[in-house]
Amino acid sequence: MARRTHDVHVSKDGNGWKTSQGGEKQSHHRTQQAAIERGTQIAKQDRVDVVTHGRDGRIRSKDSYGNDPLPPRDTEH
Repeated sequence: MARRTHDVHVSKDGNGWKTSQGGEKQSHHRTQQAAIERGTQIAKQDRVDVVTHGRDGRIRSKDSYGNDPLPPRDTEH
């Protein structure tokens, strides 16, 4: 399978949480933590960012697993 270049998004979806990439739903989870874990796996494989949204839809955090320029963009971790 070819590596994707779109970031992975974790967001609220009805009664649960979903991971999506390039506008396509990748998985659905009961908890946000489970969705973040799956999103991280996908992002590491594709070397892209994980963008986590809160319940209100606003971006809560962004973690990079790609080829960051120097200095690294991800200053949260």
